[in-house]
Amino acid sequence: MACLSNLHLQGCGVLSRSRRQESTHSKDLLTIGTSKALKLAQFPAYGRLNTMDAVSFSLRSPDTLKKSNSSACVGSFISRSSMHGTSLFANSPFLPSQVSLVNKSSTQPICMASAADAHGEDASIEVVNEKSGGFLSQYPALVTGFFFFMWYFLNVIFNILNKKIYNYFPYPYFVSLIHLVVGVAYCLVSWILGVPKRAPLSKETFGLLVPVAFCHALGHVMTNVSFAAVAVSFTHTIKALEPFFNAAASQFVLGHQIPFVLWMSLAPVVIGVSMASMTELSFNWLGFLSAMTSNIAFTYRSVYSKKAMTGMDSTNLYAYISIIALFFCIPPAVLMEGPALLQHGFADAIAKVGLVKFISDLFWVGMFYHLYNQLATNTLERVAPLTHAVGNVLKRVFVIGFSIVVFGNRISTQTGIGTAIAIVGVALYSLIKARLEEAKKKNAVSKAA
Repeated sequence: MACLSNLHLQGCGVLSRSRRQESTHSKDLLTIGTSKALKLAQFPAYGRLNTMDAVSFSLRSPDTLKKSNSSACVGSFISRSSMHGTSLFANSPFLPSQVSLVNKSSTQPICMASAADAHGEDASIEVVNEKSGGFLSQYPALVTGFFFFMWYFLNVIFNILNKKIYNYFPYPYFVSLIHLVVGVAYCLVSWILGVPKRAPLSKETFGLLVPVAFCHALGHVMTNVSFAAVAVSFTHTIKALEPFFNAAASQFVLGHQIPFVLWMSLAPVVIGVSMASMTELSFNWLGFLSAMTSNIAFTYRSVYSKKAMTGMDSTNLYAYISIIALFFCIPPAVLMEGPALLQHGFADAIAKVGLVKFISDLFWVGMFYHLYNQLATNTLERVAPLTHAVGNVLKRVFVIGFSIVVFGNRISTQTGIGTAIAIVGVALYSLIKARLEEAKKKNAVSKAA
């Protein structure tokens, strides 16, 4: 109460003095730049403001206060930090209407301000401390690093567990279906909990997403057919050709001119995959052609995705694509593997590993599949395209390396060299493409300016 009384007296004293003064600062526009400068903010003629805590100030101009009653002078001040309030308010043409501490733990560490204009409109200044965002806001690099780690970790675990399932349950169409079933269940539970809030789906958006989901389903199933037929490392080596198909689709389907240097960077990829395929010990045509088909499917998924720019956030968009893709995966699973599964497929798997482990493996492989795809999207949102492209190449290296170690796959020297050349080619392509896109954006911005 004593604090309130003192603040009340100071505020009213300032009111009487400011009515006798015409300060040149009444038309000042107070703006504060970045949060880096908020450790000690300096205001000309206003004194010092220590921002050790997240403090929100609402200041009113004298013209506004003339129209208000005396209660406008009363404010509340709750703060652990030291603040030179008398100096701030005694020299200011603005009068304190309210000073209060606000908890802004979720607010970004920036400062937003809007000042009064010549007509005496309310001016509010919100000061948010860097520390108010918590540990995650202070160390964004650690958060991004964690995203990369979890993306790699979940991807490696998915590939290893997926292949282990195929070793005792070789039904890729059904397993692909389970991946999406678990992912869709996860999305539905998330929507029910409101994390994230479900975005509405219009008929127009649904129509745009159908071809995207079809290509997603086809690419997903064909990738799993390849995983079941050949070594994981070989499938990922074949899938390193995906940038080549993307470039071809951009040039000949979308009509975009691909720079010659970008085409040249793809030469090592083609050469490396060819070398690896010729001497791959686990090679068979089903695994090779399935991986190539998945490359084509994912390429067209990218093409249709560019045509289906809905403005929806990535989490909801991926959820809707997964739901639609699920319905595309049901018919082939039933037609291709349904009879065999009912006759002996389920029984053989349960006899080998037991019912509990069988169900547990299917659940977790589906969960890992959905989470690593979602984390890949979240990581892309946090970093530049160049960083994400390099990270994607390194992810493939990790998967190939860990799969060889875990499953003890024997590879020939030529296959190893070819795989290395292909990976280097993908890295080179990704670097050049990202730099070209950045240069294109800069040119567009400069022209607009």
